[in-house]
Amino acid sequence: MTLTEAVTAQTPLVQRLLDGVAALGADPPGITRVAYGPGESAAHALIAEAGRALSLTASTDAGANLTLRWASPSAQRAPVLIGSHLDSVVQGGNFDGAAGVIAGIAAIAALQAAGIQPKRDIEVLALRCEEAVWFGLGLIGSRCLLARLPEGALDLPHARGGLTLAASIVACGGDPARLREGTPLRDPRGIGAYLEVHIEQAPQLIEAVAPVAVCLANPGNVRHPFIRITGEDAHTGLPHRFRHDAALAGADLSLALERLWLAEEKAGRPMAVTIGRFHTDAARHSLTAVAGDFTMSLDLRGYDAEHLAALEGRLAAIVAEVAERRGVTITLGERSAAAPGPMDPAIIAGLGAAAARLGIAAPALNSPGSHDANNFAAAGVPTGMLLVRNQNGSHNPHEAMDTPDLMAAIAVLTDYLAHDAA
Repeated sequence: MTLTEAVTAQTPLVQRLLDGVAALGADPPGITRVAYGPGESAAHALIAEAGRALSLTASTDAGANLTLRWASPSAQRAPVLIGSHLDSVVQGGNFDGAAGVIAGIAAIAALQAAGIQPKRDIEVLALRCEEAVWFGLGLIGSRCLLARLPEGALDLPHARGGLTLAASIVACGGDPARLREGTPLRDPRGIGAYLEVHIEQAPQLIEAVAPVAVCLANPGNVRHPFIRITGEDAHTGLPHRFRHDAALAGADLSLALERLWLAEEKAGRPMAVTIGRFHTDAARHSLTAVAGDFTMSLDLRGYDAEHLAALEGRLAAIVAEVAERRGVTITLGERSAAAPGPMDPAIIAGLGAAAARLGIAAPALNSPGSHDANNFAAAGVPTGMLLVRNQNGSHNPHEAMDTPDLMAAIAVLTDYLAHDAA
């Protein structure tokens, strides 16, 4: 059986697993697989079962991440890890994360069917809690694996039920005491490469009329989930010169950040600004009152650590200017951050060469989203990603990845692994 035939033969397996994780997370109109909850854990069990059918060795680490290892009888180099996540946002889509884990399973199945034996171990990782919605902190599984949890993270409460991250990890078979030691569960120097397949989160591949892209970099981010703007409550008839309007200060801050975004992109420095929360106090706001209190959130993204630091400096200057002009206090509050994830040049070239051998159009593009790959790249692990065409973005019920496009990505991944084994 040729390698191409072996990949094609995995289509029923891929579809069965996609349908399986969808059923486990069904939450009309979308999919909800709660991190460290029944849906995510059931998806881990489904993937583990698929691994056992391929004679892969399963293990669970202290962060409750699942590893499925295909051992090489003549391992000559450090292992290659293929990973992603199985949790979702609330009523999101089925493919964000899950497609990447399933791609790893399918690639190993295809290599086995084609009789290709790798010269290093290949491992599939199902990483826990990639989505920040559950603890206000994203990429938790890979943070656990690589000792990149920020101070106090294990005490964060879960968005559903309030169980701490530490208790959530225990409930899924992990060991937070080991995580508190602050040393990696896997030495990054002992990992040969980390590869991730992920649906695209902007319609760049729809625009390019291509099924798959080779990722150049993932953005890092700085996040402030609860920015508090404090002004003064007042009557709606109060003249402008007397007002300290928290709501208009929030609008000013948002529009100033958008102007920054447009200027940076015009200068060839890609970035992104997202305002997710944006509201007055629902318990007190009124048609006939000037708002003295306003809450908003900010996700600030950039592809280079120095650029991201510069953007954070610009944020501070904008906040100071708006606060002074509007006569309000702006408190940025809690901060979290994820490092940018530049992909390894050799892996970029290798994945591009694999696509070329297969005759698959695969432009090189930046990813709009941060992924577990960021943590591996930041830890010094050679990292690569493939992005799969997906018309309607992610984090919504309308994710529109087609299975043939995922199979194209699996073909590129498998061809890369086969040549890596040569």
